[in-house]
Amino acid sequence: MKPSNELFHLIKSLTKSEKRFFKLSSSIQAGDKNYFKLFDYIDSQSVYDEKKLKTHFQKERFVKHLPSEKNHLYKLILKSLRQFYGEQSASSILKQEIKNIEILYNKALHKEATKFLNRAKKIAHENEEFYFLIELISWEKVLTEESYESGDFDVDLNNIIEEESSVIEKLRNLAEYHILYSRINAMFRSDGFTKNEEQRETVDKIANHHLIKGKNTALSRRAASICYYIQGLCAVTNRNFELSYEKFNRVRQILDDHPKIKFDLAQRYVLTLFHLMQSYLNEKNFTMAHQMIEEIKELKGKKGFNSLHLTMRINNILLTDQMNLYNIQGRFDKSLEVLEDGYIDNKELIERSSKEHQIKFYFTAAYTLFAVSDYKKALQFINMILNDNEQQLRQDIYSFSRILNLLLHFELTNYDYLEYSSNSAIRYLNKTKRDHQIEKVFIKQIKKIAKTVSQSETIPIYEDTLEQINLLLEDEAERVILDYIDVASWLKSKISGEPFIDLVKGAVKV
Repeated sequence: MKPSNELFHLIKSLTKSEKRFFKLSSSIQAGDKNYFKLFDYIDSQSVYDEKKLKTHFQKERFVKHLPSEKNHLYKLILKSLRQFYGEQSASSILKQEIKNIEILYNKALHKEATKFLNRAKKIAHENEEFYFLIELISWEKVLTEESYESGDFDVDLNNIIEEESSVIEKLRNLAEYHILYSRINAMFRSDGFTKNEEQRETVDKIANHHLIKGKNTALSRRAASICYYIQGLCAVTNRNFELSYEKFNRVRQILDDHPKIKFDLAQRYVLTLFHLMQSYLNEKNFTMAHQMIEEIKELKGKKGFNSLHLTMRINNILLTDQMNLYNIQGRFDKSLEVLEDGYIDNKELIERSSKEHQIKFYFTAAYTLFAVSDYKKALQFINMILNDNEQQLRQDIYSFSRILNLLLHFELTNYDYLEYSSNSAIRYLNKTKRDHQIEKVFIKQIKKIAKTVSQSETIPIYEDTLEQINLLLEDEAERVILDYIDVASWLKSKISGEPFIDLVKGAVKV
């Protein structure tokens, strides 16, 4: 059985401050501290190697029961992290306060418990922590019964029951929004945009749900923020960027106006800025798009945004999406700078990122390198995508990777490979049930060009292909390909002999 590397990943995720706190808090404990030795050695490894670890500690008694030692260390680190972050989030504070209430109640210190209860309820209401409110109200009913037994009838139980009903209703309302969000998010993560009529009908069904379309249906600020976020995602998947801009701006306004909720929904805030950037990008308002990138950059390391999870997400935007922004502008030299400066610094974070973030980066890097004519290096990144057997995630990226793969082999004059690769790409597109035609037309024409012998034969095919492509691009749904690969500029470069980069810049200015 392969040794578990979960402890390795946990240790490697720790910041310097977290490691220092762990060492300080653990040093207080008495007895042998073998876990310190284990911690330091694992921390020194760049790749987890349990065989080397056992060899290193072969004279130590604890290595004979290494799995239990690793498990003990894992739990100690988690305990240390709970203490380290105990006062940093409303949920952490409320968990402690509820435990304090329970302890004081069991000590028959009911008045003291009530003081903690009132303070905790105020925090829970300010942060709209409905799950905690339900538990706090349950404790309030228990403490009220105790006060009745003591002859104190100042608290009206009916008010407590009424408050509980209101919280339950808000919780149910929020849960319904989360279900709707899960549905639209699953489609967005699967394909990036609606690719056929069936999917468009599914998105329209979500967009027209009474909780989404109706007025005053959100019973809390959290619910309102997710309601507008769902509306924004529905608009994005249907490529209605004007509407998505309006909806994501509403999300941002709600969160900016309520900082406590904003910090608790930090990921939603970062993604909201990302979607606003995409809206500006679609409108070719590059100044504002770059401003959104800067605003996301400023969040890095700030309170509420300093977890490793969010750091990785922000880094992905600053690397991949900033490159894409430059690529759309035709500023491939700037994109290459971001790639060269950021890839080495962020390589470990990219490898630990989600599959979606990885393939987005690989594709963007490949397209950047393709544009600057570094075809072999670009092919290395594309192969990282094509060699993956993922069948559900971001089919838009997997589909356009096949188009870019053909272009790379075409530029490398690997014509023998193009026949096989073209047929494979067509089979893949047929399997994905897309009602877009532009990819299939382009692949068919590339195959035809690859079979010609002289330049005089290829120019008419390039021109015919461009004519067919331009006709299809009149349909907004077909224009999605330009967000990934500017095939029109590539065809024009082959016809005119002008550099691809210059033509992309020219197309942006038009």
